[in-house]
Amino acid sequence: MNSLKKVVGLCFISLFLLFCGEQTAQTSDSNKANNNGKIKIAKKSTKLSHEIFNKLLQQHVSADGKVNYKGFIQDSVEFNKYLDLLSNNFPDQETWSEQEQIAYWINAYNAFTIKLIIKHYPVKSIKDIKRGIVFVNTVWDMKFFKLGGQEFDLNKIEHGILRKDFEEPRIHFAVNCASESCPNLRNEAFMADKLEQQLEEQANDFINKSGKNIIQDAYTAHLSKIFSWFTGDFTKNGSLIDFINKYATTKLNADAAIDYLDYSWKLNDQ
Repeated sequence: MNSLKKVVGLCFISLFLLFCGEQTAQTSDSNKANNNGKIKIAKKSTKLSHEIFNKLLQQHVSADGKVNYKGFIQDSVEFNKYLDLLSNNFPDQETWSEQEQIAYWINAYNAFTIKLIIKHYPVKSIKDIKRGIVFVNTVWDMKFFKLGGQEFDLNKIEHGILRKDFEEPRIHFAVNCASESCPNLRNEAFMADKLEQQLEEQANDFINKSGKNIIQDAYTAHLSKIFSWFTGDFTKNGSLIDFINKYATTKLNADAAIDYLDYSWKLNDQ
């Protein structure tokens, strides 16, 4: 009888130690995955080419940013190849340069925005897509794609990564929300080796584009609501007027009167 008790006791102790070991290993893995609150992907990713997206944008986006969504639907095989490249090549923060990461995230935002539109096309506004979907605040909170095996929404890219991890206010002129008042969708993909030039051109184009912003003279400006919504991003190294004057052809006085234009969410369709 005593021998039986000893055997049972030893079995219990063995099972207990095995369980504790598994829990410790799982906790260790979890800590590695969530270190510093940043997304970590175990598998090393390849620095992907954005050439497929570049060709599609040149074919289906006009010089003034109007999008031929029907064209993207017709070229859905090639477009989906690019989306797969994005999904399977999550940026490696250790080996990718900052320019490579920013270009990836801007292109991912723009490509999956197009994907969302063509999935629901025809639609009058991107904001109409959310209607009828419960437990989702806005269309930008819809988790409809995966990157590196993790579910993503557009807000996570813009606010959780681009705005959070990079000190780069010009991203607001590069990401496109498929609407008339948004900065124009560039008809080429963003590339790491010319990112600075591309962001400068986007900033110049948007700030001086009639209808997006109206700078009447040195004393009065009617600006996009983007400058109201994200004032903090544009004023880390000076005032909002200081930032505007870096690009505006008509310079504003420091005490210029500023108000904000109504924002059109009408689809940027051709």
